[in-house]
Amino acid sequence: MRSGAIFLVGVGRSRGLMIKACAHATFFCKLLCNLRKSLPKKETSRRPLSRSLDNIPDDDELKVGIIGGGHLGKQLARVLLRLVPIPVQKLRISTRRPEALDEFQKLGIQCFYHNSYLADWANVIFLCCLPSQLSNICSEIQTNLAKACIVYSFVAAVPIPRLKLLLKYNSILRPQYQCFEGFANIWGANKEIVAALQDPVILQATCPYDPAGGITLNIKWLEGVFYAVLNICTAMNMPHPGALQLLNDLFLSVHFEGCEKDGESCPKFKLQDFVSEVYANNLSQERPFPWFDLTAVQLRETPFSQRLLTSTVLQDHLTHRYCDLFGISLTKEQQPVVSTGSPPQ
Repeated sequence: MRSGAIFLVGVGRSRGLMIKACAHATFFCKLLCNLRKSLPKKETSRRPLSRSLDNIPDDDELKVGIIGGGHLGKQLARVLLRLVPIPVQKLRISTRRPEALDEFQKLGIQCFYHNSYLADWANVIFLCCLPSQLSNICSEIQTNLAKACIVYSFVAAVPIPRLKLLLKYNSILRPQYQCFEGFANIWGANKEIVAALQDPVILQATCPYDPAGGITLNIKWLEGVFYAVLNICTAMNMPHPGALQLLNDLFLSVHFEGCEKDGESCPKFKLQDFVSEVYANNLSQERPFPWFDLTAVQLRETPFSQRLLTSTVLQDHLTHRYCDLFGISLTKEQQPVVSTGSPPQ
């Protein structure tokens, strides 16, 4: 392959990684926005497990913080504003050079350099910084993180165990991507990322189970998303039957053509999907789920691991829900072919 062709492949993959990263962050924020709207208001009067109510609805809107105002931070902010959409008053950015974010300040977004303040305010914090900056950032924010706050890291060079050590914290999500040979560049080189994610072909290529475009997502990230949602319910002291119902509504509410909505062909989550059978047998109806270490969920097998990886009917429904959240409907024939092998490491 000529050097020019190699360069084009590299550019295509870099763009594909950016699009996938923004798509998955958007999907996660859309889920949390829908979850917060669905949480019973009476639950807010119960004593939460977190140290304060700062991260559990004092209103129905998600508060999102971005640390890092470089290329990724800016792209992520644009996508979240347009596609979630996050209201401008619910998005804040902390960066060493807030003066370089004039585009966002004109919209009314607070841009400053105060990482601990951002951590104290946000429900979700996206780390879009350089690896060399991460240690200082973690030391600045670690004492300001409420238990239900989720730290979502895009710092690819720093693995989950190191992040957990630096933050002294376990509510962390970190998507892991793997590039491989043999797939055409489908990432829409001339489109802005917001526009690319409104293209059905490109959006389908970002589906968690879809390897199109030569980039795969380690499905353990999706597993972490499920357990993160359960932790939010647990922080509200919600009994586990209610949490399971919310999970079914949140993830399995979209069906493809011909799907028997009330039949056995449609998956439903049950308690044993997320905890061991022994634990489930000893959990009373009034009790919430236990608090899950999200770093352990992404690094080790859980009761949910094999079902998420091997159940094609569940994968079908999750894929349809993913596209539906972006406003795109799939037919059964459009369903991507997925692998049931081990996720890439």
